[in-house]
Amino acid sequence: MALVELLLSPLPAHVRTARLVTVTAARRAGLEDGLVDEFRFAVGEAASRAVGLNQQHAPGDAVRITVEDGPEGLTVTVTDRGPAAGLAPDDVAAEIYQSGDLDEEPPLAPDVALALITGLVDTTAVDAGPDGTIVTLRWSLSAAARGPGSTVVASV
Repeated sequence: MALVELLLSPLPAHVRTARLVTVTAARRAGLEDGLVDEFRFAVGEAASRAVGLNQQHAPGDAVRITVEDGPEGLTVTVTDRGPAAGLAPDDVAAEIYQSGDLDEEPPLAPDVALALITGLVDTTAVDAGPDGTIVTLRWSLSAAARGPGSTVVASV
């Protein structure tokens, strides 16, 4: 069983780092080549969502991403410090959204990223609490495809 943990400053440039490290871990764990692009996109969306929420709600806190190759398959968890979905009560954009006075289409909300992710992943879970959100993504792995196990921890 392999475990990779990343603690990323909430900067958009670190989303690329998250994609690179998690795809490498997924390939090592034996993720099928045909699923690598979907994996990369799903992890990128989850990491982008978490970075954006941390920038807005907890800029001093790290985004935590783990990749684990276990008996249930390949599991990625992305933990942020923002609300699960919708606008936060103290969001300055709340009045604009609620008034309907937008001249253009509103920017994508974090829940749109969750909808995209759900379509790419075998199993998705979103656990929201007062301290943030944990998005869990799970892909099945065949027993024959599993790679060698190791543990890596990194902070960026």
